[in-house]
Amino acid sequence: MEKLLSPAEAAPRVGVAAKTLANWRVLGRGPKFIRAGVKIAYDPADIEAWKASNRFGSTSEQVA
Repeated sequence: MEKLLSPAEAAPRVGVAAKTLANWRVLGRGPKFIRAGVKIAYDPADIEAWKASNRFGSTSEQVA
């Protein structure tokens, strides 16, 4: 397992601001995250899996 990333470290990999990741966590969107007490961390493998599952060939494709 790679080093876990803080929200600030994960945000550039996702292409959004850390605040957006925080909002997505509340909404149940975005990559999976790990909560250890009050700390939030992201596994780089989960970020890559999320990015792969959100690739589309056209705007007419249905979201799974």
